[in-house]
Amino acid sequence: MTSNIDSPHRTTQPTHHFPHLGTPSFAMRFTSTPRGARLARRLSAVRLDAWGLPYGTETHEAVVLITAELTANAVRHGHVQGRDFHLLLRVVERPGPTARIEVTDTRGERVPPRPGKLPAAGLADDGRGLLLVEGLATRWGWYPRTQAPGKTVWAEYDMTVGGVD
Repeated sequence: MTSNIDSPHRTTQPTHHFPHLGTPSFAMRFTSTPRGARLARRLSAVRLDAWGLPYGTETHEAVVLITAELTANAVRHGHVQGRDFHLLLRVVERPGPTARIEVTDTRGERVPPRPGKLPAAGLADDGRGLLLVEGLATRWGWYPRTQAPGKTVWAEYDMTVGGVD
C-alpha cells in the first residue's frame, strides 16, 4: 500500500468559494490494476458531476480523460506488486478555477520525459497517453516522492477554458 503521499509543490485550496464548486477535493488509493484505473476514472467523473461540472461538458470530458491517462500510466509504468496508486483530484486557484489531478505510484525508476520533450507516437498502438495529457492540460509535470520511492505525475486544466466561470 502506498503511504506518505507527499508533494513538494503543494498548492493551496481556492482563496474564495464558487457557489457551484465550493472547494472540492477527492483523494483515494486504488489497486494498481486496469480495474483500479477504470474505477478511478469513473469515480472522478461522478465527483466532477456532483461538483457541478456535468457529464458532456468540455471541462468534464477533458479532466476525466486526463485522469484516465494518468491512472492508466500509473498501472502500466508505475506498477509495483502489492502497491497501490493514489489519486488526488481537486480545484485550485491559478488565478481562476483549475482542476488539478495528481497520480502517485511507488515506482521511482520509471519516469516520464519532461513536458515538451515527448517523442511522437506515430502509428504505434500505444504511447499516446502523455501526448493527450500534454494536448489537453494547461500544464503538467512530475516530481519524485521525497519520503518514499515513487513519483507523482500531475496535470492542471484551466476550467475557464472549458466554460466554467
